[in-house]
Amino acid sequence: MSAPRQLALALPHAESFAREDFLAGAPNEAALAMIERWPDWPDRVLALVGPEGAGKSHLAAIWAEIAGARRVSARALGETDLMAALATGALVIEDASAQLDERALFHLLNLIREEEAYLLITARAAPARWGAALPDLASRLRAVPTVALSAPDDALLRAVLVKLFADRQLGVDSSLVSYLVTRIERSFAAARAAVEALDREALRMQRPVTRALAAELMREA
Repeated sequence: MSAPRQLALALPHAESFAREDFLAGAPNEAALAMIERWPDWPDRVLALVGPEGAGKSHLAAIWAEIAGARRVSARALGETDLMAALATGALVIEDASAQLDERALFHLLNLIREEEAYLLITARAAPARWGAALPDLASRLRAVPTVALSAPDDALLRAVLVKLFADRQLGVDSSLVSYLVTRIERSFAAARAAVEALDREALRMQRPVTRALAAELMREA
């Protein structure tokens, strides 16, 4: 009779969005510099653009702390009291795309000018590429200054993996990190998925997180 399979419990872990925990590198240094030079921005609206997991939310959290900004999901924009959201004079709209409420966004952009407030937008594509149907909104979006975050280089990907393991209180060997850097997709999303999978499998099998375990998972994938 085989032994019962160990169940893995998904224990919560904290991912810090503090400034001191932001990992700066060539792919994101321009975006970080723009966040830290606020309010000396080229406009009252700024868009942070990059792939999933590139650090947009972390930078938005840093700016929200600096500027006292409130944060609203783009999906909820149409149901949001925009004047109340701008009470502090600064607002973050997260994960914006072509699917958001165009009239609500146009109204918000007008309020930003009238109230002399600031708006930070995070998105995967530049606002000019959203294809807004409202001509006046499309014109406004083409003028929004945009700063891009790109896929990580080896050094930054390595640092991100170390941080992700540390967030889960997992001490790992440098050989594991080197192994992952050369085998996973070059993206922050892939790094997060790899760490989550290793943590989950190590817990299920009651084994440490090692290069050998990573190699086994890669062979099974």
